[in-house]
Amino acid sequence: MVEYDSELLDRTFAALADPTRRQILAQLANGDECVTDLARSHAHAMSLAAVSKHLGVLEKAGLVKRERLGRVHSLALGAKPMQEALGWVDRYRRFWEANLDQFEDYLETLKNQKTNEKPETPDELDHQK
Repeated sequence: MVEYDSELLDRTFAALADPTRRQILAQLANGDECVTDLARSHAHAMSLAAVSKHLGVLEKAGLVKRERLGRVHSLALGAKPMQEALGWVDRYRRFWEANLDQFEDYLETLKNQKTNEKPETPDELDHQK
């Protein structure tokens, strides 16, 4: 059985729980960006300080890596936490898919049993009374 880092998973899923943080990750999936560009795209909804707090949560979770070049702070995606979360989710996906496949087989068996039963004629129904 594969062991997962519980603290890493907790931070990852907590960070992913917020739609603004997921949107920031989606932006970074298109390539590295500096903090001011990320903040500018959210300026209609929040302040630079609020965006910085979201970035802090993402950094603490390891989902975002920051590189400082003078006054410019460049951000990039961090892969490890998402790989860990994907592995954890995939384990349960396989479990549910196997169970749903078994359920589908069971329903197909029931369906085949019903189709193989001979339909009762009106005369047979009268004799049963």
